[in-house]
Amino acid sequence: MKCALIIPSWVPEDIFSSKTAGSQINYWQPLGTLYVASSLMKAGHDVRFLNGAFMTHSGIMAELRSYKPEFAGIYSTAFGWDRAVRTASEIRRTVENVFVAAGGPYPIAKQEQCLSDSPDIDAVITGEGEITVVEMLDRLSQGKDLGGVEGVAFRQGPEIIKNPPRPLISDLDSLPFPARELLGNAKDYIPPPATYKRKPVAVMMTARGCNRKCIFCFQIDKKRKSGIRFRSVENVLEEIELCLSQGYREIKFIDDTLAADYDRAMRIAGEIKRRKLNFTWFASACVNQVDEPLLKAFKEAGCWAILFGAESGVQKNLNAVRKGITLEQTRRAVKAAKEAGLTVCTPFLFGIPGETFEEGLRTIEFACELDPDIANFHAITPFPGTELYDDLDKYGTMSQDLTDFTYQGAAFVPHTMTREQIAELRQTAFKRFYSRPGYLLKRVLSLRNINDAKAAAKGIRSLLWLWVRKGVFSRNDKQGL
Repeated sequence: MKCALIIPSWVPEDIFSSKTAGSQINYWQPLGTLYVASSLMKAGHDVRFLNGAFMTHSGIMAELRSYKPEFAGIYSTAFGWDRAVRTASEIRRTVENVFVAAGGPYPIAKQEQCLSDSPDIDAVITGEGEITVVEMLDRLSQGKDLGGVEGVAFRQGPEIIKNPPRPLISDLDSLPFPARELLGNAKDYIPPPATYKRKPVAVMMTARGCNRKCIFCFQIDKKRKSGIRFRSVENVLEEIELCLSQGYREIKFIDDTLAADYDRAMRIAGEIKRRKLNFTWFASACVNQVDEPLLKAFKEAGCWAILFGAESGVQKNLNAVRKGITLEQTRRAVKAAKEAGLTVCTPFLFGIPGETFEEGLRTIEFACELDPDIANFHAITPFPGTELYDDLDKYGTMSQDLTDFTYQGAAFVPHTMTREQIAELRQTAFKRFYSRPGYLLKRVLSLRNINDAKAAAKGIRSLLWLWVRKGVFSRNDKQGL
């Protein structure tokens, strides 16, 4: 069958403040969609990928009218749902005999509601899509309905039918590698400025799932029964070598924590070094799972930066989100990473349930104390499917505008704070952290190439706006939120 996989059109200002978008903008390789694409291709289907990050809505529709797909799969997050509905509606009007399905975090979390929202969507993929979509298309090509296809909710006349969930994929090595060949110009896909060294950058996951229970984290396995499902070290290295053969020069590992299995992480780093693979890489890890030997092994294998989810500078608030770490563990991990020669990135959250404005200020002080190379300050977001969303009344109030669900728009406000205070804390945090004379001097001395200089220039522009304009992150700056 002819299949079109679509990310609806969007622009950076839909997510980020128009005054700071230059230093925050990123275009991730859509790994989930690329895995589905490779599975469909392996099954013999013809696949095209249309990415609305680089195409207008009219451009996507023109491509679809020309291609005439028999199957259209639309990816959607919470903030992009309205665009997904619009895209489905226009596909239905302009492409004959097409089956339209939706997938992604929001459809997974709001299955029946998504079908109710849009009569133009025929089915919703309710979990991992690689096996489900192939089975769906096999049924459709034979003229059969979707009854019994695990992992699907679908429309049958006026009735919405929800099939049993499909078990999570246990053997991740059995999946074909993501179809990065469908991306077009790989250099268009870049992380935020200052978070990569070389282009093009590939995104890779060496495992799926999480065994932690943070209340703000979306996981298909809500009860964490399956824990973390690991790919074999050999399978990971095979994909790394494929990416290098395709011209990629850097890899961003987007596992929730690459160090969840300490010995496995050591083996991955050791194999990269032993095989003398020439690429730089960036990883995330939990602060209570790393030590100096592991971080040094990462560095020796080409890792240049590591992200630690610090989240808060107040232990009470870390406990409230069930982070499972202590402030002292964060201090030790940041110190060890610096001593290993790694660039350190630490994101923080404001608006945690029970957090006060004064505690938010303490988090800013903690960020300055840690003195990472990069700090980010987000608004905690109650994504559908998370405990924060499901038990909302217990924790606070929520915006009804899905465009707020971006870590930028303060979609959630705890009972102990106001939306305006969250916006103020974010602006204060960026100003205080990035305006410190010692930090500015360190950044100037660290400039090594044109990419570093461009990232610094964008950062300075954003910083100037933070100083000269009030309410950069407020709801009133709708151009950027």
